[in-house]
Amino acid sequence: MIFSRKRADGARHARDERSDELLDSGAEESPQTPSRGPYDVSEAPDAVRLDLGSLQIPAVPDVEVRVQADPQGVIQQVVLVHGPNALQLGVFAAPRSEGIWDEVREEIRQSLFNDGAAAQEVEGEYGTELRARVRTPEGVTDLRFVGIDGPRWMVRGVFQGDAATDPAAAGPLAACLDGLVVDRGLEAKPVREPLPLRLPREVAEQQAGAQEQHEA
Repeated sequence: MIFSRKRADGARHARDERSDELLDSGAEESPQTPSRGPYDVSEAPDAVRLDLGSLQIPAVPDVEVRVQADPQGVIQQVVLVHGPNALQLGVFAAPRSEGIWDEVREEIRQSLFNDGAAAQEVEGEYGTELRARVRTPEGVTDLRFVGIDGPRWMVRGVFQGDAATDPAAAGPLAACLDGLVVDRGLEAKPVREPLPLRLPREVAEQQAGAQEQHEA
C-alpha cells in the first residue's frame, strides 16, 4: 500500500547544536517548540502529517509512504521512498530515565557480525550511526542505521540507497525524519517494545472491504 505526499514540512532535532549554543550564550529560546524533530506529540508544531498512530509522518514532496499491514489495519512495516533511496522507520518504547539507542546499536552491530557483515560506527547528524554492507538476494546493499532517543521512546531509521553512504543524498527522506511526530501514549509498555502503528481508519476500512470482496 502506497501513500504519496505532496506538501513539504521541515524541522530540526529537539536537542541540536543550535539549541546548545543558544543556552550557552544565554539567549532565550521558545521552550514549547524544538527547532527540529523527531518531535514528541506534546511539543510538535502544526503541520500536515499522515497519522499512523504512534508515528505521524510529515508531507514531503515526492516521498512515497509504503506500509505493510494486516487485514485489521495493524502495520508491520513503514518504508519511505524517494527515487533510489529508502528509509525504513520503527518506533519503540524506552524508559523515562535514559535512552536506549546505544544498547540497541550494539545489538544491531553484533547481529550483523554474526551474519558475516562488518559494521562501522560513525558520528553523524543524529549522533553515533552504524553503517554496514550486507548481502541480500538482490546483491550487496549498503545500510545506515540512525537512532533518536526521545521522552520514553526511540525512533530507529535505516537508510538504503545512496543515502546509506552519503547523508547529503537523503534529502527529502531526511526532511521526513526531521518532521516525524511520536505519540507514545500514556500506557505502560515494556522497554524496546514496538509502539503500535495502524492505518488511518478510512484506509483500513477500504482495505477490509477489498479483502472481503476478494474472499467472496
